[in-house]
Parts: sequence; structure tokens; C-alpha cells
Amino acid sequence: MSSTHRLATLVCGRRTKWVVLVFWLVIIGVSGPLAGKLMGAEKNDAKNWLPASAESTKAIDLQSAFQSIDQAPALIVYERLSGLTEADRAKVAADAKAFAAVPHVAPPVLGPLPDTRTQGQALEVVAQVNFGSGGWDDLATAVETMRDIATANTDGLTVHITGPGGYAADSAAAFKGIDGILLISAGVVVIVILLFTYRSPVLWLLPLLSAGSALFSAEALIYLLAKHAGLTVNAQSAGILVVLVFGAGTDYALLLIARYREELRRHEDRHEAMALALHRAGPAIVASASTVALGMICLLVAEMNSTKGLGPVLAIGIAVALLAMLTLLPALLVIVGRWMFWPRRPTFGSVEPTEHGGWARVGTRVARRPRAVWVVTALILGGIAVGLTSMHTGTLSNKDSYIGTHDSVTGEEVLNRHFDSDSGAPVVVISRADQADAVQSAFAGTAGIAPNSVQPAAADKGTLKNGFAYLEGTLTDAPDSPAAAATINRVRAAVHAVPGADAKVGGQTAIALDIQRAAEHDNKVIIPLVLGVVVIILMLLLRAVLAPLILAATVVLSFAAALGASVLIFKHVFGFAGEDSAFPLFVFVFLVALGIDYNIFLMTRVREESLRHGTRRGALVGLAATGGVITSAGLVLAGTFGVLATLPLVGFAEIGFAVALGVLLDTLVVRSVLVTALNLDIGGRIWWPSQLAKKPDVDVESTAQDEAALVT
Repeated sequence: MSSTHRLATLVCGRRTKWVVLVFWLVIIGVSGPLAGKLMGAEKNDAKNWLPASAESTKAIDLQSAFQSIDQAPALIVYERLSGLTEADRAKVAADAKAFAAVPHVAPPVLGPLPDTRTQGQALEVVAQVNFGSGGWDDLATAVETMRDIATANTDGLTVHITGPGGYAADSAAAFKGIDGILLISAGVVVIVILLFTYRSPVLWLLPLLSAGSALFSAEALIYLLAKHAGLTVNAQSAGILVVLVFGAGTDYALLLIARYREELRRHEDRHEAMALALHRAGPAIVASASTVALGMICLLVAEMNSTKGLGPVLAIGIAVALLAMLTLLPALLVIVGRWMFWPRRPTFGSVEPTEHGGWARVGTRVARRPRAVWVVTALILGGIAVGLTSMHTGTLSNKDSYIGTHDSVTGEEVLNRHFDSDSGAPVVVISRADQADAVQSAFAGTAGIAPNSVQPAAADKGTLKNGFAYLEGTLTDAPDSPAAAATINRVRAAVHAVPGADAKVGGQTAIALDIQRAAEHDNKVIIPLVLGVVVIILMLLLRAVLAPLILAATVVLSFAAALGASVLIFKHVFGFAGEDSAFPLFVFVFLVALGIDYNIFLMTRVREESLRHGTRRGALVGLAATGGVITSAGLVLAGTFGVLATLPLVGFAEIGFAVALGVLLDTLVVRSVLVTALNLDIGGRIWWPSQLAKKPDVDVESTAQDEAALVT
């Protein structure tokens, strides 16, 4: 008995299965309270999202000496198109005083400030809001309190809260309860698909319980690492963790249960059947999880802190999901017995239905003309990928980042209608104090900076500290516009040219520009790195060189087609303004790292059958045996990632939609049709240089005839 088989037997032994169950009950009991604390350990401040080496991030570090970096200006704008009354002006002045007493609002509150474009139709108040120890929750609470004050007794005066503080509050509202929403939504999706897959009213409980146990355990471990080991977690990584653990964990469960059901038809003892199922399906599941985990670890080389922190969080989630599906789920299955499959119980000696199912018929049709099938399929996918030429990635403007109507977006439109520039998002320049005058002159003289808006570098203004000088200037263009980004480049060129100034340029627009550049770097570095990891794992698993290279090519083609189709749908159906900077990278990592699961599920079974029957016959048997489970797994993963598209944030919606579409394309077309056709056309040579490449094979036509006879 091999070591793998002995380990499998240990997990599902007659006595040891109870030990495994007790172990997990203890883990769940400990994890429950800790998992609930994960949200409190999230770090959603700007610095933990930004590229660590960027100039704007360094400016934030220096800025902390002059003011709290955990602040965001909330711009409260009041409007009456028929003209402000004296009562309006008195109300706004009273509101400004009331804002100063709101918890987490830092003095001074500026305003009322008169409109500069429409003269007498609007007033603005600027309040700096601290994030506080509660992070976004504190800021959102402060903004809501100010909104209650501002909207009281308006008598027709309209009020909106915008600026960085307003947008941050709306983002906090969008993320509020995200873990619970995603958990419930993903759970519902998994239940529905498992009910459809198994046609059993109870079997779905075991994969769901195992996935839920994995999620709570992973969240507890991540919380402990965030609390005591410096692991960075934010709302983005915590939200995607829920989707990934549920989706990938259920995929592993589907593969194991499918193989267990096969073995139950061949073995009377369910313990022996599970041991064999683990022995045969386990390596593919471990390889799949390893691919995903290592793909996530590749994110550690990212420049973006938010992307870098995402990697270890998701890798931990996958590792815990793997452990649960290879220990807890098998123990539960053998404890409850065959009745769990009711009403389609797999009885000993019964015929395996997949041998004559729909995917067996698909394989037979593909086998008739495999070369024509893969060439046409590849051309169609390549044609869809042309949609990539319409992709427009970049940092989405504030108004384009949300789905639906949000007060911060409306407020920005009102602000731009009545005021010349957005003083709530200034350009920040910090330099050596002894060169402050020269830097101020260079800064103020830059095209795109409003005249007379640069604050003087005087000690009595509080702008000189620790040998550095602090300056602010106002942009003449909207802070999130391309013109404003061009101004940042000009400001940097101007102040960097001052000898000995060591000037750093920051602020909202500089941050957005640095995020875009970091995203471009991460795309160029991480995408080929993940692809290399995938190829190496496939080579080790399949013990071949040619097959992994071909499979990697199909993965890239699938990714390109999914991205191309998504971009066209975003533009012409959803009306999105463009794609977020991180969109290509995240979609690639999730599609390739997760999509390769289906390659692994299919090709490990094809290799197993090829050892017995030859590659062409093995390709058809492998497709017939795994086609159903791969389809179900794809539906689960697509459904769980599709849940992200329900969030009112364009970036999340784009990632969720594209990954869901890509998984379906990968499952229904690439794995089942394209890869099968390539296996049939290339034959045993696909296993080069292993000995399996030399195994005699039958021709495609004979195989097709054999399969047609088998089906009929």
C-alpha cells in the first residue's frame, strides 16, 4: 500500500473518521469567535492600499508630521438654483459650527465658502474627518451625522456631501456587511447548483458544511496573523476570500464526491471506496489547490500594497479549504453512508452513468474530426479576444466608480457646477525647508495650478516641521481628470528640478496616477510569473513537457476571449466608462489559477485512462468521466464570483462578471471541446517526453466508431 493510500485510509478509517470529526468540531468552536473579529482587523486607510515605493506614498509618510494622514475632507455643498436666501446663509453658518462638534471631525471647519461660478446659488463647507480607531466605520458615522444636521430644516435647500470624505463614506456603505452578504449569496448559489447536480435533497449539506467550516477557520487564522504577525487585511481581500473559499472549496468537493460515487459502484465497503477515491482524486485536488495558492503568492511581488496583501490572505484560504475537503468532507461522507445520495444511491455493481452520458456523446462527435474542431474553436475564441482592443484601463474617475446613484457623485456634479476648482483635493508638495521658497515658486508657476492657490511656506502658518516645508495648491481641472494627471507630472518635473529640495508630490490626483503606474508594472511582472508557475505544476503533475505548454496556451486563449467579450459587454451593455487599473491582473490570476483546475481534473483522468487504453481512447473516457463534474464545478465557481457583480462598485462588478464568464467559457468550451480535440489530434505525442508518449494508440476514426457503438 502506497503512502498516499495509507494517508487516505487514515482519514476515513472506521475509527479515525470520528477523530477527524472531533478535530474539526474543536477547530470550528475555536474559530467562530475569532472569525467574527476579522472585520475589526481590516486596514482600509490609504497607505495600506497604495504602492509602497510610490512618491505619493512617501509624501503621505512626510505629511503625517503636519497633519493626520487618517483624515479625509468632506465637502458639504448647499444649493438653491433660485438664489440663496439670508435664512439659507444663516443655516449653513450654523451647520458649520455644529459640524465642528461632531465626533471624529477635526478642527477647523472651513466655510461657508461662496460659489465662484454662479454667484449666490451655492455654499460650501469643508470638514476634515478622522478615520479613528474604527476606520471607515468612524468616518461613515461622522458623515451620516453631518448629513442629518445638514438636511434638517432645509426648506427647499438641497444638500450633498462629496469630496474624499463623501466618497469614502459611500465606499464604506458599499462594503458594509459585505462579508455577510457575500457569504449568504455564495451559500445560496452553491446550494442551488448542488441540488441541481446531485438531485438529492440532503447531499448538498456536506460540501456546504465543509466549505463553511473552511471559511470560518481561514478567517480565524487570518485574524490571528493580522493581529500578531503583521498580515495586512482590507475589505477587498476579506470579501474575495469568502467567494474564493466557497467557490474553490466546493469545486474540490465536487471532484472528490464524483470519484467517491464511482468507487461506491465498484466496492461494497464505503470506507474502502473513499480511501480509493482520495488516493486517485487527491493528487489532482492537491495540485489544483497548490496552483491557486502559489498563484496567489505571486501577488507578493506587486507594487500595490492592496494587491500584495491579497496574495497571502487568499493563499491561506485555499490551503484551509484544501485541508477541509480532504479530511472533514471524507469523514462526513463515510459517517453518513450511501443514503446521503438518495434518491440516486450508487449501489455496488451498478453501471456508472457517465459512460453513456452527454459528455460521452460530445467526445464521440469531436473524435470524428478533431483537427477541424480545435482549429475552428481556437479561431472563434481568437475572434472574441479582438474585443481587447476596446479595453481602456486606468483609475476610474469618482463618478464612474459606482453603480447607481450615490450622494457623493451627485455632490461632485453640483460642486463643479458652482465652483471653479475642487479645493478638497489639493496637490501636496513637501520639500526640504531650506529650499521651500524655490519649491513654492516652481510649484505656483506650473500650468494647471490655480493662480494664488499655493499656500506660503511660513513658520507662522504651521507649514515648517522637522526640517521640511508643507505646501498645498489647487488644480484648475477636476482632480480625477487626465488633465489633472498631466498637471501632476508637470509639478513633479518642476519641483524635482530644484537642487537639494528632495521634494515629494502627493495628494488625491498623485495617488491615482501612481496607482495606475503600479498597476501597469504589476501586470507586466505578475502575469508571466503566474503563467510560469502554472506550467511548472502541470509538468510535475503530468510528467510531460508538451501537454503543459499546450494547456497553458489554451488557458491564455480562454483568458483573452473572456476579457475581450467582457470589455465589449461593459461598454455596449452596461455602459461602464472603462476598466479599473487592477482589472486585467485580477481576472488573469483568478481565471488562470482557478481555470487550470479544470485542466488538472480532466488531464489527470485522461492520463490515468491513457495508461490503460492509449491517449485517444483515454481522452474520450476522461471527458465522459469528468465532463459532468467539471461543468458543475464551473457553474459553482462562476456563480460565486458572479456574486461580486451585485456590489455597487464598478471595479468589483467587472472582476466578478469577467471571472464568471471566463470560468463558464473555460468549462463548457475550452476544457471540454478544445482540449479534448487537441488530445485526440495529437494523440500519445502530447505526453512527450515521458514513456507514455510511446504507448501504442488507435486512430481517431476507430476511436470515434468505438465510442459511437458504446453510446448506442
